[in-house]
Amino acid sequence: MVEEMKSEMTDVTSLKSGDIVKGKVTKVEDNQVLVDVNYKFDGVIPISELFSLHVDKAGDVLSEEEEVEVKVIRIDDEEEKLVLSKKAVDADRAWNDLEQKFETGETLEAEIADVVKGGLVVDLGVRGFIPASLVERHYVEDFSDYKGRTLSLKVIEMDREKNKLILSRKAVLDEEEEKQKRETLERLTPGEVLDGTVQRLTDFGAFVDIGGVDGLVHVSELAWSRVEHPSEMLSEGDQVKVKVLKVDKENERISLSIKETQPGPWEKVSDSIHSGDIVNGTVKRLVSFGAFVEVAEGVEGLVHISQISRRHIASPSEELEEGQEVRVKVLDMQPEQKRISLSIKEVEQEEAKQEMENLDRNNSGMNVTLGDVLGDQLRRLK
Repeated sequence: MVEEMKSEMTDVTSLKSGDIVKGKVTKVEDNQVLVDVNYKFDGVIPISELFSLHVDKAGDVLSEEEEVEVKVIRIDDEEEKLVLSKKAVDADRAWNDLEQKFETGETLEAEIADVVKGGLVVDLGVRGFIPASLVERHYVEDFSDYKGRTLSLKVIEMDREKNKLILSRKAVLDEEEEKQKRETLERLTPGEVLDGTVQRLTDFGAFVDIGGVDGLVHVSELAWSRVEHPSEMLSEGDQVKVKVLKVDKENERISLSIKETQPGPWEKVSDSIHSGDIVNGTVKRLVSFGAFVEVAEGVEGLVHISQISRRHIASPSEELEEGQEVRVKVLDMQPEQKRISLSIKEVEQEEAKQEMENLDRNNSGMNVTLGDVLGDQLRRLK
C-alpha cells in the first residue's frame, strides 16, 4: 500500500506541460470546469478549452462526476494553478483520424453545428468549414435549414498547424454520381425502353437523365414528324420514355430515341390505308422516275412516271409540282418495308369511267339517237 502511494506521488510530481491525463469533474461553473487529476490541487479547464466551437456555458459540455481526458497546458505550484484543456486532446485525436481519412479519401459523417457567412461549420474534434460552393452540386441561396442536419463529407484541405480544415459534400455527391454513371453504363442495353428526365435542350437535341447519366436524343429522334427545335415539344424537367439506340461505354456516350417508343406513321397507316383505296396526298418530291406523294404524316409513296398521266410524259414536272394536292390510288401496300405504290392515272381512269357510266344512265331515259343529234346540228347549219 505504501509502495502504491509512493508510485502515485511520483506520477503526480512528474506532471508537466503537454502531459495527457484522465480526471474527474468536481465542479462546473459558468466559465470553467474544475477537474481532479490526482494532483495536489484541482485543475481548471477554461470554457475556451472545452470545445472546438464556441459554447455559452461550461455545463453544456461537461457535468460533475464525469470522467474526462485532458492535456496539461500550464502548471504553477506557487499559485496552485493547473490549467487543463479538453479541446487539445480532442483536437490531437481528431487530427490523426482526419489525416488518415484525407490520405485514403474516406467519407465521414458530421452534424452541421452552425451556419455562417460563406458556408457551414461542423465539429469533428476540430472546427471544420464547408464553403457554400462545396455544399451541393447546385446553387443554394439559403442554408438556414441545414443546421442540425448530418451530411456525408470529404476532407479536401487541411493544415494542422494553422488549425485549418476544409470539407466538401459536393465531392461526395460527385463521387456518388460518377459511380452511378458507371453502373448505369455497364447495365444499359440497346433496345431497352427507360423512363428519363429532360435535363437540358440544345439546337441539336435534348439531354435526358436515365439514372445518373445523360443520353442524347438527337432532334431527328424526337418525333416521327419533322421538328425544327427540341423546345417545340420538350421542356427541361419533363418526364419522358426513351429507347436506347447505342451505348459507347468508353466515351460515355448514349444515343436515345423518343420517337421509337411511340407508334410510327407506318404502323398507323397499316390499319387505315389498304390496297385499292383512293386517298388524298401532297406531292413532296419530283424525281426523274416519278413523284413521291405524302398520304399521311411521315408516310410517302411513289407514283411511278408511268402512273402519273394517261398520256405519255417525259418528265413528272410536265404534270406535277411540289406542294400540289392530288388524289392517288393505292396499288400496293407494304408497311413492313415502308413502301407504297401509288397511281394518279388510275384515279383519272376510274373518274372518266364513272363519268361515262353516269352519262349513259342519263341518256338511257331520254330516247335520243345519233341521227337526232346530227340532224339537229345539220338543221342549224341551213
